[in-house]
Amino acid sequence: MRKITLFILLLLPAVTFAQKTPAEIAGRFGDSIVSVNVLKKDGSTHSGTGFIANSEGLIATAGHVVKDAVFVNLTFKNGVVSDEAAIIDANENKEIDLALLKINNRNLPCVEFTNADYVKAGEPITVIGNPRRLQNTVTNGLISQIRRVSKGVIWLQISAPISPSSSGSPVFNEEGKVIGVALSSLKGNDVQNINFAIPSNYLMQMMRKNGYVIPMPSKYVYEDTVWGRFKKHCGKSWRIIKSKFAKVF
Repeated sequence: MRKITLFILLLLPAVTFAQKTPAEIAGRFGDSIVSVNVLKKDGSTHSGTGFIANSEGLIATAGHVVKDAVFVNLTFKNGVVSDEAAIIDANENKEIDLALLKINNRNLPCVEFTNADYVKAGEPITVIGNPRRLQNTVTNGLISQIRRVSKGVIWLQISAPISPSSSGSPVFNEEGKVIGVALSSLKGNDVQNINFAIPSNYLMQMMRKNGYVIPMPSKYVYEDTVWGRFKKHCGKSWRIIKSKFAKVF
């Protein structure tokens, strides 16, 4: 028993540092969330959520948020309103509903990304958005399932609540890395928390296509290797062991 305990203690520093609570994720990345304010061709206005995808003023959101826009600006968490935001790219494919905006500000607090290919049903998530213009609303939930919506396109079904104006919100994994962008939810009196997000990989592809650097932790370079998967497995194993043998420690 002593040997097993020692082995677990040796693993502890390596596997627990990356796990964050929703409060920690909100504290670390809350300043990266913006409200996207849109004036449309027909004269109407609406808002959605966006997030700072690159410290040099690149903003990510859902494509339908800026559809038919003639003017877009942003409201930051501290209430500051940006100058006009330029639409750099917007995907017309409704299944990959993403857009990139650009403002002239620099050295902004931004999120970090990770590969969503290894996301599994049941993993915890945190979403920060602006539902009904209530800025920086934090919700949490699970990856409910991975859904294939067409050939070559998948969505993440999530249980974190999504409301109007939440489209474009970042979906964080338990390490505080963006794995998706909130897109839509099923409506109906008998429907509860059936929501969808687009995996971060599609957004990263759009960023690369437009020549932008993607903020990622250094561990991204090896997280898809055998060692990276082993480390992730150890992290999950540790949580199970800790819950069963908490009194030992």
